[in-house]
Amino acid sequence: MPHTPAETTPTIRLYSARLSMFGAKVQIAAFEKGIALDLVMVPFTQTEGYSPKHPEVVRINPKKQVPVLINGDLELFDSTQIMEYLEDLQPKPALWPTDITDRARARQLEHKSDEIYFPHIIRLMGLQHNLSDPQAVAAIAGARDFYAQLETLLQGREFMVKNFSFADIALYMAMLFGERQGAPLTPATPLLLAWRDKMSARPSVRHAVVPMAEYLLSIGWPLPAFMAAMLHAG
Repeated sequence: MPHTPAETTPTIRLYSARLSMFGAKVQIAAFEKGIALDLVMVPFTQTEGYSPKHPEVVRINPKKQVPVLINGDLELFDSTQIMEYLEDLQPKPALWPTDITDRARARQLEHKSDEIYFPHIIRLMGLQHNLSDPQAVAAIAGARDFYAQLETLLQGREFMVKNFSFADIALYMAMLFGERQGAPLTPATPLLLAWRDKMSARPSVRHAVVPMAEYLLSIGWPLPAFMAAMLHAG
């Protein structure tokens, strides 16, 4: 069971953004581990994007992107590196498998989420109203091939690598953005849909995703059905 974040004033600061997939990954992991965060959302508008850049983000991350984490004199960027640090900081509950082979598989899946799957979704950004564009068609096909691989992986198991892990967090958030950008899950992958429902019900996931859904509605952007259901569930 996930821990409940402490009620004391957080000493760990996380710079994120309302629509940051990578920042949400860190939020979910911290919630699961009961690590309280002083969450700072950097400025974002529809017209200006992420502007002005937060000076601490610019100072710490050469790519000038969130998430950025500060704990005392430790300053980290990149969601994967931050999640590794959180695992060392609070080993229980473990979010990497204890078995060395399963841990390697989970880390590979987390990497595939960012580097194999998500580039398809990046190519879809800005093409939601022209999904017949050859670039969009190719990106959706690539995403669906990835979904099919995960469907096979989920046969006979509840999570991606036996127990809930960072791999599940990374894939859930990446596919949330895939759903928003035009590469939705379909009935062709029923196990993957059931896995997403299970993930959506976790308090840690709701903690990160419901505020994101509220923000999308506030700026007039549509919500995928599963996000709308999370919001309406209260």
